[in-house]
Amino acid sequence: MSRLRCSIIALVFLAACTTSHAATITPHATEAITTTSATPARPVILWAVGDAATCRSKQDDEIAAFLAQQPGIIALLGDVVYERGTPEEFARCFDPLYGPLKDRLRPAVGNHEYGSRDAGPYFEYFGARAGLPGQGWYSYDLGEWHIIVLNSNCKPVGGCDEKSPQYQWLKADLTTHPARCTLAYWHHPRWSSGEHGSFESMQPIWSLLVRSGVDIVLSGHDHDYERFQPLDADGHPDPRHGTMQFVVGTGGRSLRPLGNPLPTSAIGTDTTFGVLRLELYPDHYSWEFVTIPGANFTDSGSAACH
Repeated sequence: MSRLRCSIIALVFLAACTTSHAATITPHATEAITTTSATPARPVILWAVGDAATCRSKQDDEIAAFLAQQPGIIALLGDVVYERGTPEEFARCFDPLYGPLKDRLRPAVGNHEYGSRDAGPYFEYFGARAGLPGQGWYSYDLGEWHIIVLNSNCKPVGGCDEKSPQYQWLKADLTTHPARCTLAYWHHPRWSSGEHGSFESMQPIWSLLVRSGVDIVLSGHDHDYERFQPLDADGHPDPRHGTMQFVVGTGGRSLRPLGNPLPTSAIGTDTTFGVLRLELYPDHYSWEFVTIPGANFTDSGSAACH
């Protein structure tokens, strides 16, 4: 299997900075993951990948093989296995690739998992790491970062509005874990220039996260990569206090075309598979989109936590 290309990020901190070359768009309980570091400046690593395993593609094999050789926790951004999240698909298409990495996986549930009743096989496969069946939201600590995982399939979990169980849980979780640096992820993107577009259903949750000072939001669903400018609660640019959102639906299933970029889109591509590498420091972070060999697209940078 081919290995992905991974270049070294030169981290520059004091203010947000990026270096990018676009191919398409230019510009209940909290789980503690203990880490040890030689120096206080050593980061923890989080990999983000969405729309991943399938028996209809070889690119997912390449990405899983690459991740197996890298240290760090892996955030699965939904649609973890195609086409309907059945027990057979988990056994044949997901487990051979990601089963050996299971202890490192922190999944979010996608719409394809709900192709099986109540996403039952998904919750059965991942167990407690997926949150409670019928909910699918949970949080964990990674280094000094607080990480929140949500379920953007709003209808089957009682909605995503201010009165919903998930919103109320999120509000309480943010209050209980007032970390300097916080990251959240789920499947359907609040903002997207891709085929499915932006999901208004996630606006109440997006607004709460931004008002609470969350630094990063990750999503999948659209089969492309896209990074947005830091945005405020209403989706307007806010370089100083805004939340940066990434869409990383390039995990191996397929690629689909980006449309006209939203005004707040910073960069994106629909021409290559890949994963997002995040280095999480106590007060800042850096990112790099890592592609399959041969692709001429890069996106990397760094920013301070709020």
